[in-house]
Amino acid sequence: MTSSDLWTRDDAERYDDPDDWVNSAEVTGPVARLLAELAGDGPALELAIGTGRIGVPLRELGVPVTGIELSQPMVDVLRRKVDEATIPVVVGDMAAAEAPGVGTYSLVYLVFNTIGNLRTQEEQVACFANAARHLAPGGRFLVEVGVPGLRRLPPGSPAIPFDVSAAHLGFDTYDLVTQQATSHHYTRDADGRFRYGAHNFRFVWPSELDLMARLAVMTPESRYAGWDRSAFTSESTSHVSVWRKPE
Repeated sequence: MTSSDLWTRDDAERYDDPDDWVNSAEVTGPVARLLAELAGDGPALELAIGTGRIGVPLRELGVPVTGIELSQPMVDVLRRKVDEATIPVVVGDMAAAEAPGVGTYSLVYLVFNTIGNLRTQEEQVACFANAARHLAPGGRFLVEVGVPGLRRLPPGSPAIPFDVSAAHLGFDTYDLVTQQATSHHYTRDADGRFRYGAHNFRFVWPSELDLMARLAVMTPESRYAGWDRSAFTSESTSHVSVWRKPE
């Protein structure tokens, strides 16, 4: 049984909020274009495809896309955008589920911190192995994830704020021993009241991900600070990393 939080019907209905910057074309467009470049002439598999925030624009660029998604309500929202023939989706755990076409994908990808949804090291290792299993020889596995913000954690403070605005307050709390963390969200609704939501995740370092790739017999190809291919440095707050399966 996966340790991931399971997105509910309410979560799925709110996921494509047009006022959320991550859903804007300015954000999703560069992501889809880089993924299309990496996929080349082959098909792509998105782990945790969700409502198709990235999968749909990637498919519109001509890349055949298949998805794996744990939450049926998220898939139901995706189905309002495209049918099963356009983007097939397997409902299941991204660390173990098998999509059609095992061993044929030129790209498997996992974006927007979703590797952290798997809250044990064992599951994250299994996810890398599952990605490698689906890749064709020479195929690439891409992960986008934040760098743990522990440098910003003041001594004695239980939380790091990541968003403080009129409409939303967001704080991350970290357990430095278990690498378990929780994002706490306080969102202002139209009536002025605040709604609380929490998302649990396991934070992971770039070097740990490199070791997971090595265990899955994949080698590092590139690491960027963002989708614009900017250089990854010690000051970077996130990274887009690519590993490759041997030819």
